[in-house]
Amino acid sequence: MPLLEVVNLRKSYGRQVSVDGITFKIEAGTCVALLGPNGAGKTTTLRMLAGLLPPTSGRISFDGGASPGDYRKSLGYLPQSPAFYGWMSGQEYIIFSGKLSGLNAKEAAAMAPLVLERVGLRDAARRRIGGYSGGMKQRLGLAQALVHRPRLLLLDEPVSALDPIGRREVMELLRDIREETTVIFSTHVLHDAEEICDEVILMNHGLIAEQGAISRLRSQYSLPVIKLTTEPEAAALRWLEDLAHRPFVEQSVITGGAATLNVSDVELARRTILQEAGKLGIPLLQFEAGSSTLEDLFMKVVGS
Repeated sequence: MPLLEVVNLRKSYGRQVSVDGITFKIEAGTCVALLGPNGAGKTTTLRMLAGLLPPTSGRISFDGGASPGDYRKSLGYLPQSPAFYGWMSGQEYIIFSGKLSGLNAKEAAAMAPLVLERVGLRDAARRRIGGYSGGMKQRLGLAQALVHRPRLLLLDEPVSALDPIGRREVMELLRDIREETTVIFSTHVLHDAEEICDEVILMNHGLIAEQGAISRLRSQYSLPVIKLTTEPEAAALRWLEDLAHRPFVEQSVITGGAATLNVSDVELARRTILQEAGKLGIPLLQFEAGSSTLEDLFMKVVGS
């Protein structure tokens, strides 16, 4: 039995449909990325899963149950822009959050230092949150989502507002957390999903465009591809446009002096392109032969 099952979930605001009848299952012990561009319906979906937003229609089942109120205490939720009381210390805030999540005062006080240490805030536990950096606040947000030991953790764009150092800190934390807690997190950065997740659910315009294990999607959608960049000279640009019509090119995207070519025969394409570039004196700046990635799938779906 899946830990979470969603069937025909829909949310509309009048005539505007934000989530349009999506269905998926989440197995216990997995890490799933909810992918999609801004406006795809990711945040609305997470808010419905968290019981913060009532669905227009559809069904959400947690561990075989059907009512959001039955499982809310088993969830940890971190919104995209968490709000904090700046006058509180980190420890006071986590105790407060623990009580809101169903812990009694003694349990919340016992869990607070443990979870703060886990997210790397032990030394800042008694400092006021108003003096925390952006990365520290995001780690504090994770701490409040974890203080009651949830079975399912819902994270909305957990690293989108962080600098590279803060992003790396949070991603390392998520790598550890996923070892013992089922995680769903939304993002529009596919590299984050590939780094720590088992599965992806790719949304666009409120619908699920593709879903499944990353390994399966990578194998299913991997195509031979050649990427090259030339100096923006007229002769080079004409040559790139001509390449797009060769028999071995199945799809092409050409922007200025940069071309991405999906090819049927990568060896033939490599040999032809390099020979012609040398013969014609085309100033190549970059040449790369390989396979298309999940990012290429993402961009294809988003552009459709």
